[in-house]
Amino acid sequence: MQPINTQVSRYDFLTILFHWLVALLVLEQFIGGLTIDLFPRGPMRANAISVHILLGGTLAALVLLRILWRFTLGRQLPTEPGFLNKIAKGVHHLLYLLLVVLVLVGLVLTSARGDAVFDWFKIWSFAPGNRDLAHQIAEIHELLGYLIIGVVALHALGALFHRIVLKDRIYYRMTFRA
Repeated sequence: MQPINTQVSRYDFLTILFHWLVALLVLEQFIGGLTIDLFPRGPMRANAISVHILLGGTLAALVLLRILWRFTLGRQLPTEPGFLNKIAKGVHHLLYLLLVVLVLVGLVLTSARGDAVFDWFKIWSFAPGNRDLAHQIAEIHELLGYLIIGVVALHALGALFHRIVLKDRIYYRMTFRA
């Protein structure tokens, strides 16, 4: 296979920064979500949930900023026509969609349970005491987390495919080094 383009330009600093911050937060939130129940009931688990909520809010803000930056001032790079480009665009759009839905479901879950964030404030509950509803929402939130990790893995495999198989330097578009 011939390389598509060996002189691929790079994304701007903020686009790259948003990409990697979102990636790190997604990974942290996934691991955090999986480990919250390992904490004993009480203040330690409540603090773990509070951290998860605050970092989820941070993730929401970063995703929103990334999307706004992407479609306004962020550097737009040319794409090659063809099947691989369509797959790449589809994976990116699916990631954005899943991240937005995950954050929204997380907000609904937090409100359904009426979680407190440390001792700073308590979130209003639209379903006080309805543990079944909160559990169902939590299941959806968890499923979305697994879906995102699956799509992230697909995205990473695509980047590695470009780096190792196609050797087209597309991989370097989203790195801080040349």
